[in-house]
Amino acid sequence: MNRKNKMKTIKLIGILLISGLAFTSCKVTETYKRPAGITYNNLYRDVTTMDTTTIAVIPWRQMFNDTLLQNLIQEGIDNNLDLKIAVARIKQAQVNVRQSNAAFYPTLLGNASYTNQKLANSGIRAEYYQLFGTSSWEADIWGKMKSANRAAMATLLQSEAYRKAVQTQLVSDIATSYYALMAYDAQLQVTLKTVENRTLDVDIMKQLKESDVVTGAAVVQSEANRYSAEVIIPDLNQYIRETENALCVLLGRSPGSIVRDSLNNQHISANLQTGVSAQLLSNRPDVQEAEFQLRYYFELTNAAKTYFYPSLTITAEGGFSGASFSQLFSVTSLFGNIVGGLAQPVFNHGLNKQRLSIAQAQQEESIATFQKTLLNAGQEVSNALYKYKSATDKIKIRTQQIGYLEKSVDFTKELLKYTANTNYTDVLTSEQGLLAAQLNSISDKVEQLQAVVSLYRSLGGGWK
Repeated sequence: MNRKNKMKTIKLIGILLISGLAFTSCKVTETYKRPAGITYNNLYRDVTTMDTTTIAVIPWRQMFNDTLLQNLIQEGIDNNLDLKIAVARIKQAQVNVRQSNAAFYPTLLGNASYTNQKLANSGIRAEYYQLFGTSSWEADIWGKMKSANRAAMATLLQSEAYRKAVQTQLVSDIATSYYALMAYDAQLQVTLKTVENRTLDVDIMKQLKESDVVTGAAVVQSEANRYSAEVIIPDLNQYIRETENALCVLLGRSPGSIVRDSLNNQHISANLQTGVSAQLLSNRPDVQEAEFQLRYYFELTNAAKTYFYPSLTITAEGGFSGASFSQLFSVTSLFGNIVGGLAQPVFNHGLNKQRLSIAQAQQEESIATFQKTLLNAGQEVSNALYKYKSATDKIKIRTQQIGYLEKSVDFTKELLKYTANTNYTDVLTSEQGLLAAQLNSISDKVEQLQAVVSLYRSLGGGWK
């Protein structure tokens, strides 16, 4: 390339660059802002507080002080397959971000060729050697590559939020199943004790029949009453086995037994503070995930707008060419050229409009999804709060109920021995009511514990 041609090329590139910089004065892309019109406050219903203290920021090891439960949660975090899938998604997103960063740099291709050609009807052979490189670079005038890069980053952040959401759900599921398992244990113990007591009742009824205090019907009823309690045991054993197996799946291990504590040793020590609902944006992973998805489609809309404007591309090529390999690296074999060009879409079968319309529709969909996720999060917090209050109220009432039922059982048994005004049906009714109340009291306790777990998860706790 002679000096005159070089000057022309440099002048052309300068004109193109100046034109590109002039174009940048017209801003095509927009900066992301959270959409207006979405409710971020007052999502908890009947909870009005300005206190930003929330149990969501408490690490799960502090939230659950049972060391056996802590060990199970840690095992789940280490081995759970859903969590491993989430981590794999993060790795994929990281690769996409690195790829989008590389788009800002020029491409560089190395080429080598050898041609051996025989000229027709002359018998002359011609050889030609080439060793050259080609580089191409597109100036990001309108922000297309920046938008693509931000979209890739939003996908990465979304995948990280997804992993956190999986972990919060995992911690919640393990704790919920652990409490349910202990509840079944407690119900089994109560039922076994009841069967033992009713077996003694059968012997007492037989003795009273021999003394003509009761009839044979009372003996038969006492036998049936014992079996009505005993038939509950197989179901409880099945529930225990199924819950253990479900926990093992969460832990990523084969089905087997689960080491656990007693339900009586479980206490609620945390002050159940919710903070304000706007904190869901920073604490709850699925809300973060929904917003990052919105940001992803927002940037795709930005990128789609840039396709309507001209693109500036600079291509350079240089290397060596010669008729023989020995002359390939001589000064006379050196060549090079630089080409700059603007490409303006004129007619593209409506592809650019289609791309923009789809991106805008996806953005609208993601806004609705974001709002729905926020509303669902507020609903879950409200439900968990009321579930905890309801379980606490039931525990107080049930305690009184059990106290009176225990007295009723004792009184009817004593009256049966000494008066004809009482029959075994009264004893039967009292005992059946007592067993149902005792089993329900255990359900109330585990419901209260699980409500705390649900509140902790719905506020966004569990991923720290």
